[in-house]
Amino acid sequence: MKIRTFIDRPILAGVISVVFLIIGLIGLSQLPVEQFPEIAPPTVSVSATYTGANAETVQKSVVVPLEEALNGVENMMYMTSSSTNNGSARITIYFRQGTDPDMAAVNVQNRIATAQGLLPAEVTRSGITVRKRQTSNIKALALYSPDNTFDESFLNNYLKINIKPRLSRIAGVGEVNVMGADYSLRIWLDPAKMAKYGLVPSDITTVLDEQNLEAPTGTLGAESKNIFQYVLKYRGHYEEEKAYGNLVIRSQAGGEVLRLKDVARIELGANYCC
Repeated sequence: MKIRTFIDRPILAGVISVVFLIIGLIGLSQLPVEQFPEIAPPTVSVSATYTGANAETVQKSVVVPLEEALNGVENMMYMTSSSTNNGSARITIYFRQGTDPDMAAVNVQNRIATAQGLLPAEVTRSGITVRKRQTSNIKALALYSPDNTFDESFLNNYLKINIKPRLSRIAGVGEVNVMGADYSLRIWLDPAKMAKYGLVPSDITTVLDEQNLEAPTGTLGAESKNIFQYVLKYRGHYEEEKAYGNLVIRSQAGGEVLRLKDVARIELGANYCC
């Protein structure tokens, strides 16, 4: 049909225009309207921590086994991963549009369970976190001390204890990330003293695991006819540098006790991330 036909027959041209207008109005009324349409694909984030390991070690011992287990999970499009020198690993899995985020998180969790035996014991002890998340940050907040009364370590610790839990409880918030150095205790081992006593870093780690823990100690008088029973309690996790320094590493041949402060310098401060 040529343009000349519509010029010679204007009524026909008007009728066709009205028909197209009605079809457009019908289609417009059936279009879904949402305040926040799902444009970005659903994503699930997997986080793990391997304390004391560098980025290469984290990549080989944590990221690679998890990626092999997660590869091919239902409705997955692709995934990305990253590892840092502070021992943290993150894998982000992107799913096809329309995938139920809750079901995607469950499928990811099931795949991770099959790889638990391939991960270092330190990683499984600290746990692997699976979260539904968006691909971009919604808001960034900064906490500072106007008169420099508090240092960065104090502000970071205050933020994690008081502010982060409140933000996490807000409906719709999937994850709250805290940037900055973690408030932690640092133990600086003296190589010369360690060699003098024939110690290696794993010996210090074993001492910390054995003596710095919370565990039940039982009761006194439970198996007798005493009226009173006493629940025993001992000091669990230490909170001061002095207490850590007095941890017993071993007994010497001359009857002396070798303590942690004899081979290391202990201080509270910020944890280096790189």
